[in-house]
Amino acid sequence: MVGSLQNIFKIPELKKRVLFTLAILAVYRVGTHIPVPGVNGEALSAFFTANQGTILGFFDMFSGGALSRMTVFSLGIMPYISASIILQLLTVVVPQLEKLKKEGELGRRKITQYTRYGTVLLATIQGIGISFGLEQLRSPLGDIIVTTPGWPFRLLTVLTLTAGTAFILWLGEQITERGIGNGISLIIFAGIVARVPLALINTFRQVQVGELQLMTTVAVIAMMGLVIAAIVFVETAHRRIPIQYAKRVVGRKMYGGQSTYLPLKVNTAGVIPPIFASSIIMFPATIAQFTAYPFLRGISGQLVPGTLVYSSIFVLLNFFFCYFYTSIIFNPVDVADNMRKYGGFVPGIRPGKRTADYIDNVLTRLTFVGAIYLSVVAIMPDMLIRFLNVPFYFGGTALLIVVGVGLDTVQQVESHMVMRHYQPFMKKGRLRGRR
Repeated sequence: MVGSLQNIFKIPELKKRVLFTLAILAVYRVGTHIPVPGVNGEALSAFFTANQGTILGFFDMFSGGALSRMTVFSLGIMPYISASIILQLLTVVVPQLEKLKKEGELGRRKITQYTRYGTVLLATIQGIGISFGLEQLRSPLGDIIVTTPGWPFRLLTVLTLTAGTAFILWLGEQITERGIGNGISLIIFAGIVARVPLALINTFRQVQVGELQLMTTVAVIAMMGLVIAAIVFVETAHRRIPIQYAKRVVGRKMYGGQSTYLPLKVNTAGVIPPIFASSIIMFPATIAQFTAYPFLRGISGQLVPGTLVYSSIFVLLNFFFCYFYTSIIFNPVDVADNMRKYGGFVPGIRPGKRTADYIDNVLTRLTFVGAIYLSVVAIMPDMLIRFLNVPFYFGGTALLIVVGVGLDTVQQVESHMVMRHYQPFMKKGRLRGRR
């Protein structure tokens, strides 16, 4: 591993890209500690501590703790993620967007531009809601969170949060173009990983004072290693559908005739289904928690992660979004038509509709396995936290994102190294692609 790291810095271009990526991530982490003016940081931190397990804590995880500190990057990259998902959904129902999607690079740039506009719009709306909400909140001790409420504070907060999200989006695009890896994913990765050292320190302290048994901690660490290995295995696993291209003669040359395969990932939908499922469950639970009605508060108590009601609803929603999102990002009919257009066919399957049905059946079975995998990985940390009193967020959506982004980044590093005849980053061979 040390030799592989040394090889990275022997390639000037790769060294420049890695250092540039680290510098951009450092800028992002600095921004997560610059507070918004007019907010009582201590009172806000106490409020978030008392409301862990709600949608506020969920969003705070993606912002790297910036939301609980109410910094300029409090909204994080979530408005961009929401805008991207909305645009992908609209491409199914809006013919103009679907046409743009098929126009290649020009259409992709146009959709990216629309996504940026949507990001700014969503960030502005969320900033307005946060500015009004902060003025109404109190800490558990009754301290006010906004020291100078009014329209000056609201306008300044909206402007600051919107500009912060736009700046994060720009940082992510710079990493993608001039750094290594996917910039947006790496920013989310950095926000999640930044909270790990503090969680480990708190765990170590609890072991020292006897609040957490040493054997329990060792068992949890071993289980974490097994879960990470399982995530790596599933994220790199895919089903290969063999494809044969017919021979055709053009002039005096013969083209085609080669055999290839169509790789279908086991987890085609990625981490989008658990994110959507958690958000939908936590949103009404968070709203009910701030009401004065005992009935709604009782419902909110049943929708806490780790309960049977929460786990059951989460699994159902996760299965729904796995199939729904997979159907949006992968169209078997288009794949079958493109294969037929270039003379490709699946051996034993008639081209056209039969091929589309075959691919759809295979994808349906793979999605079912992927939904089970996502449900187990996402629910496991809730059970550990509830029954074993594990003091840090283990596994779940955060671990899926961290491992997935790590695989993509290592794969890109390997590609640069192999192109220049260096040994791959992983000694036992190249890491298989996730796509």
